Amino acid sequence: MSPGRWKLRFLAEAEEVAALRSALRVHLGRWDLEELIETAQLCVSELVSNVITHVGPGTPAELIVSKERAGLRIEVHDPDTRALPTLRNEGVDSESGRGMDLITAVTDRWGVQLLADKKVTWCELTMTPVDQDHPVAAPGVTRAEALLDLYAVVTRADEPGSSRLGTALAEEAVIDVITDFLHWLRAHGSDEEEVLDRAQRRFENRSAMSVVN
Repeated sequence: MSPGRWKLRFLAEAEEVAALRSALRVHLGRWDLEELIETAQLCVSELVSNVITHVGPGTPAELIVSKERAGLRIEVHDPDTRALPTLRNEGVDSESGRGMDLITAVTDRWGVQLLADKKVTWCELTMTPVDQDHPVAAPGVTRAEALLDLYAVVTRADEPGSSRLGTALAEEAVIDVITDFLHWLRAHGSDEEEVLDRAQRRFENRSAMSVVN
């Protein structure tokens, strides 16, 4: 992969997140980084939401995405050097404060750089090398495992040494995660049945594509 760089200035508003995600999808498609699109979109959503929540709506900000040899680097620049993102290890019922926990779960690393006039919050995603003799798991599987690990941390924090879910508990953990997401959808006025149908169709489409490929 040859290096590439894309940047876009924006105002940190909730209405801008969808447009940033769409623009990101287009650029990653041009860079042949389709396998990173969904994770990168999640990172952008969380980083921008962090600016909206902790710096303030309408804050002038900048998104910079760099294509590197090992993968992708995402940066969100904002002018407030005081509001620093932190890991909060909020419970699963919390509706806020879990953005950086998700970033930790789905990225290889992240950090904050303080400059004279701004703050840069960044994260990096590494491309998985292709090994024809030992095929790697699909990106969705990798993301699911990362989220289950995070789920184990926030739900079993009172159990020392149980930072990961064992194989025997994995299926029940998946059911718990889905159930919590359904509660979240209902609490926010969404039709959980319609969302489940869409998820099932997407799963079937991707399964069919993996068989073809």
